[in-house]
Amino acid sequence: MASFTVRVELHHATDRDYETLHFAMEQRGFSRLITSDKGVVYHLPLAEYNREGNLTLDQVIESAKLAANATGRNYAVLATESVARKWYGLAEKKQLVRASWG
Repeated sequence: MASFTVRVELHHATDRDYETLHFAMEQRGFSRLITSDKGVVYHLPLAEYNREGNLTLDQVIESAKLAANATGRNYAVLATESVARKWYGLAEKKQLVRASWG
């Protein structure tokens, strides 16, 4: 299974445009989260997405372009396929703790 990091930059965009983008990317299998080898989940920087699957780089970038089109803004997309990824300073996703009422 391949791992991809995708960045989408919307030109002259508002926060609402990025909300539309996030939703459209999620609908196409992209996530704004990344998981470490130790199972810790982190938030990616704004407008960066994670995608994993049996896909080609061309399929990933075309899917991201379709999502960006949903915003109605001009955009740029950069997609990279990686063998390994490393990061520093990303915010850890806080896990919800659910009470048991049993």
